[in-house]
Amino acid sequence: MGRGKIEIKRIENSSNRQVTYSKRRNGIIKKAKEITVLCDAKVSLIIINPSSGKMSEYCSGSQETLLEILSRYHSQTGLRLWDTKHENVSNELDRIKKENDNMQVHLRHLNGEDITSMNHIELGDLEKSLANGLTAVRDKKTEVAQRHRDSYKAVEDEHDRLNYELHKQTIKTEDNNLRDIEYQQRMSYMSFFRVQPIQPNLHHDR
Repeated sequence: MGRGKIEIKRIENSSNRQVTYSKRRNGIIKKAKEITVLCDAKVSLIIINPSSGKMSEYCSGSQETLLEILSRYHSQTGLRLWDTKHENVSNELDRIKKENDNMQVHLRHLNGEDITSMNHIELGDLEKSLANGLTAVRDKKTEVAQRHRDSYKAVEDEHDRLNYELHKQTIKTEDNNLRDIEYQQRMSYMSFFRVQPIQPNLHHDR
C-alpha cells in the first residue's frame, strides 16, 4: 500500500512540529543544492525557525551572487526588500567608513608616513597640525606635573600636621607623667617626716 496523503495544516504538538521543521528544512536545502548543480541555477534561500528565531540559509554562490539575485528580484518585481530608512542607514555607514579611511590616512601622515605625495600646502597644514598638537601635549604635561606637585605638597603638609599633633601629645603625656612623679615624691617625703605617737617610758617606775 502506498503512503496516505498528508493533510497540510499546522502541527499542534510543539515537539512534533520541531521535528518536522528540521526534516523539511534539511530537505529544502538539499533540493536547493541539487537544482543549483543540476540546472546551474542561482538560488538564495533563507529559513527562520519560528520557535527559536534561528536562521538557516543557503546561497548558490558568493556574496556577489546574492547581490545579483536581489538586484534581479528588484528589477523584475519592482519591489524592494528594504525601505528608505534602511537605505539611509546604509548611506550613513558608507559615510562613516569613508571618514574612518580619511582619519587613517591622516594618522599615517601625522606619523610621517605616506607623505611623499603631499604638496606644499598639504605639508604646511600638516606641520601646523603637528605644532598645535605638540603645544597641547606640552600644556597637558605641565598641568599634570603641577597637579602631582600640589598633591605631593598636600601630603607633606598633612604629614607635618600629624607629626606636630603627635609631638604635642607626647609632651602632654610627659608633663602628666612628671607631675605624677613629683606628687609621689612629695607624698613619700611627707610620710618620712610624719610625727610618731609618744611611747610611754618603760624605765620610769623601776
